[in-house]
Amino acid sequence: MNKTLRYFLLSLFFMPFSVRAQFESFKDSVVQLYGIVMTADSLKGLESVSVVVKGQNRGTITNEKGVFSIVVLKGDVIQFTSIGYKPKTITIPHNLVGNQQSIIQLMVTDTVYLAATIIKARPSREQFERDFINTQVPDDYIAVARKNNDLATRRILMANLPYDGREAGNLYLRQAANKAYYNGQTPPMNIFNPFAWSEFIKAWKRGDFKNQNN
Repeated sequence: MNKTLRYFLLSLFFMPFSVRAQFESFKDSVVQLYGIVMTADSLKGLESVSVVVKGQNRGTITNEKGVFSIVVLKGDVIQFTSIGYKPKTITIPHNLVGNQQSIIQLMVTDTVYLAATIIKARPSREQFERDFINTQVPDDYIAVARKNNDLATRRILMANLPYDGREAGNLYLRQAANKAYYNGQTPPMNIFNPFAWSEFIKAWKRGDFKNQNN
C-alpha cells in the first residue's frame, strides 16, 4: 500500500476522536449565565438593561422584570449598562464548576450634577432699551467683505502677506533658515534693523496706520 494512502486512511480513522475531544473541551467552557438586575436602593427589577460581552458584538437586554439569560464562555467579561445608573462589570471565572451561573446584579443610581439656575427679575423697559441699544451686532458677510476690500486694509495685507504659493514657500524657507542660523543664541530684534525702520517710515508716510484707525 502506498505510504501517502496509508497516512490518509489513518487520519480518517483518528479524525472523529480529535473532533470529539475539541467539542468536549469547548462544551466545558460554555456557561449559561442568567439572573436578575435590580436597583440597589429599592430592589426593583430594572428593565432594558444592556448585558454585553466585552469586546464582542453579542449581548442581550433584561425584560420588564429585570430577568436576563445569555450564553457566555468562561473568562468572558460581562458589562451591565443602563441610562441613569453606573455601569457594572463581572468576570466569569475560569475555574467555574459546571456550565451554569446565576447572579443578582444591583445597579446604583448615577448622580448627575446640573448647573445652577440663577433666577433674575424681569428687566424694566429702561434696562431693556439700554441693553438693546448697547448690544454689539456682529457684521454680516457683506460687511466683512467690504472691510477686507478697503484700500488701507489691502495695503497692509499686501505688505505682510505673500502674493502667491511660490512666494509663500520662499518665505517659509527663509524663516526656517533664519531660525536654524540663530539656533542656540538670541536672534536680533527688528527695533535695531534699519530696513524695518525704513518700511515703518514708508507705511507712516502712506498713511496706512491713520486709515486703519479710521
